Amino acid sequence: MVLQQLGHLLVVTLLRVLSILPYQWVARLGSGLGAALYALPSRRKHIVLVNLRLCFPEKTILEFDELAREHFRHVVRSYLERGIQWFGSAQRIRDIVQVESAIDLEDRNAPPTIFMGFHFVGIEVGCMLYSLKMPAASLYTHMSNTRLCDLAKRQRGRFGAEMIERSTSARKIVRLLHEGKPVMLAADMDHGIENSVFVPFFGVPACTLTSVSRLAKMGRARVVPFVTEVLPDFKGYRLHVFAPLSDFPSGSEANDARSMNAFLETQIQKFPAQYYWVHRRFKHRPLGMPAVY
Repeated sequence: MVLQQLGHLLVVTLLRVLSILPYQWVARLGSGLGAALYALPSRRKHIVLVNLRLCFPEKTILEFDELAREHFRHVVRSYLERGIQWFGSAQRIRDIVQVESAIDLEDRNAPPTIFMGFHFVGIEVGCMLYSLKMPAASLYTHMSNTRLCDLAKRQRGRFGAEMIERSTSARKIVRLLHEGKPVMLAADMDHGIENSVFVPFFGVPACTLTSVSRLAKMGRARVVPFVTEVLPDFKGYRLHVFAPLSDFPSGSEANDARSMNAFLETQIQKFPAQYYWVHRRFKHRPLGMPAVY
């Protein structure tokens, strides 16, 4: 227990220190540390390489290695930049995030809206920037480390976002939508076969949540995708907010899941090293297909 408390204190102290350093210093430190960690054998490195080989079979071994190394740079960098995101001022967040939006993000008369994010390395800061513009609810997945989970929940909600655990009743989420509060969520990870379907992701069957489709139908909500891009040369981020998906929900959860994955594939092609390849995206497999990790 004492060691856990000490570890938590060290994490919070490190993040607070990082939050007061210049952004470019933190970004460069994280990038360099990520490259160094990639040189070491690890389970996460194995997962990244398996994912890349499945999704980009046309690439060479050298290309896989270069892409995976760049991904490690981005991932570790995102962990260190969490200090600025969780403990930096609202103005610091605004200073490092550019916004390109196809809709008015501050429209208080907008229809019920689900903001659908994807797990690119910049998703955290994109969600926080949006919560600065409009009070919103944000779904999160409970972490096994209770102290870290409480810290993340508190800091992610410090600009007014209402943090809601993913397992919460759909009725509560629908009620929020009907009350005019936008709901932010991401549904591009493998959370198990319950309430999911297997649909292609880069041609590979991927266990894909159907929650976005169901919530949009129940809440009569538009679904607005967003992606946060890490800009080159350590210049911060760009939050891309797209027009609402057309014909979504379509009446078929499987078709909606395919549309969601197809949209995500298009975005990944733009900056493939920034997608969260360290996640076991193909953890669950269709019956009869072998495990890949």
